Amino acid sequence: MLPNFTYERAGSVDEAVEHSASEGAVLHAGGTDLLGCLRDGVFTAEKVVSLSGLEELKGIQATRDGGLRIGALTTLTEIASDATIAERYTALSQAAAAAASPQLRNQGTIGGNICQRPRCWYYRGDFHCLRKGGDTCYAIVGENHFHCIFGGSGCYIVHPSDTAPALQALGASVRIASRSGTRTVSLDDFFVLPADDIRQENILEPGELVTEVVLPPLRTGTRSVYRKVRDRGAWDFALAGLAAVVLMDGDRVQEASLVLAGVAPKPWRAADAEEALAGGSLDDATIARVAEAAVSGAQPLEHNGYKVQLVRGLMEETLRGLEA
Repeated sequence: MLPNFTYERAGSVDEAVEHSASEGAVLHAGGTDLLGCLRDGVFTAEKVVSLSGLEELKGIQATRDGGLRIGALTTLTEIASDATIAERYTALSQAAAAAASPQLRNQGTIGGNICQRPRCWYYRGDFHCLRKGGDTCYAIVGENHFHCIFGGSGCYIVHPSDTAPALQALGASVRIASRSGTRTVSLDDFFVLPADDIRQENILEPGELVTEVVLPPLRTGTRSVYRKVRDRGAWDFALAGLAAVVLMDGDRVQEASLVLAGVAPKPWRAADAEEALAGGSLDDATIARVAEAAVSGAQPLEHNGYKVQLVRGLMEETLRGLEA
């Protein structure tokens, strides 16, 4: 059952910022994650601040430098069906299309998708875990098939977003509004590991909201792809995913950006794999080295060691698909 709360429909970004700064306030965009959390008692709210009337936070526009601006309230369906994104930022188009179900993509927004809360069943269930202010991470000795193999420190959630790894691999940034003005933050710096803050998944503070996502222009020769492995073919979260962006110079990889999904508390940049790929070609020997580097430092729990092999295989298949 939903808790009692006051409801404010913001008429401007400044008004939304002001309302969201009050204690117990939460922002409501598409609501596909928020309302479920409130109904299930994952957290509570004293005030719900609706952003639905803010037209300036909607839509996809070209920027002066040749990149794209995507308003935070733009739906995943709009992103997946946009011809420019499909052609130039293919990984993002594929990631948006792979998220959830058609109904949820019609309602869910890009801002909400990158800011959604963890899907850990202990966090979402009737367990007073570390992330909810308790003193125990139940996943450590419990059912941890779907938990992280990288970046866990006391808390072993995985970040559930498909679009966030694609955006990060593409070099995107987010614009954040607050009482003191606006700031731009790279997706690389937006997410927070449990070792840094056990209660938050990103750097947003009360009174701050994401207003837009900005994609930089891509150089000629850039190829990108997003691949997702899941239990079911639709409406399921990633067991593992990979956003791969490579800048080709002939048959050589000049630069590579490889970001994993479903295996860490935040989109996980496979830095060792990027280094192994840069300067090489997409031949079998190089791809094998890159796949091995992608699982360097993995620390699986009792029941999720299969994710190590899954990441290795996903990296190999994805890179082979970029050869054409």
